[in-house]
Amino acid sequence: MTVDLRVISMGALAAHPLRGEKGELRPSHLTTIVLTIEDRHILMDPSLPGKILVDRLRERSGLEPGDITDVFLSSFRPEGRRGLGLFDQANWLISEREREAVGVGLVEAFQEAESAGDRDLAATVREEIGLLQRCDAAPDSIAEGIDLFPLPGVTPGLSGLLVAMPQWTILLTSDAVPTIEHLEAGQVLAPCADIESAQESLREVVEIADLIVPGRDGLVPNPLRQW
Repeated sequence: MTVDLRVISMGALAAHPLRGEKGELRPSHLTTIVLTIEDRHILMDPSLPGKILVDRLRERSGLEPGDITDVFLSSFRPEGRRGLGLFDQANWLISEREREAVGVGLVEAFQEAESAGDRDLAATVREEIGLLQRCDAAPDSIAEGIDLFPLPGVTPGLSGLLVAMPQWTILLTSDAVPTIEHLEAGQVLAPCADIESAQESLREVVEIADLIVPGRDGLVPNPLRQW
């Protein structure tokens, strides 16, 4: 069974450190992808704001928000889920490890805000907890030919998706491999929750994948493969 992969929006870093950029030069957002298999449309990282994402989805795939059956979040970072509310009818998925790690931190933040009497902060954290609770733990197999691929490091439970094609294997890496330049230089994104884990995840990517979709770029061949 063939998986159709469509890049909906190519991501970007606010400043690209390997080009000598500093500061906030542009809005930071993740590459957004739709994977279609039979009657399922799986959207990975709805990073753009609502209206912009709707327009890109129509332009690149002909799909409407209501056509999306599943949303997969590679992590729970806010910049990767700006458009999440568009897909309230879909199943929301995130790795169990990310869900648990984020959940512990949110509960602690909520308790601290309540103890300090900061009602606004407590309300904001409560809303985040509600969003996280709405996300189910992603199974090892999202669909036939689409598997969860843990890539911890940038966040504790960051995960990509491994897509098995007849001719090759494609790995959607999110920020485990942020850009082509990071891939070629063998560098990970900073800051990281755990730099050693991030470096190990990068090594796994280049060992496993024939083709790679970095978190802030489009589809590229693995530079270490003999083509």
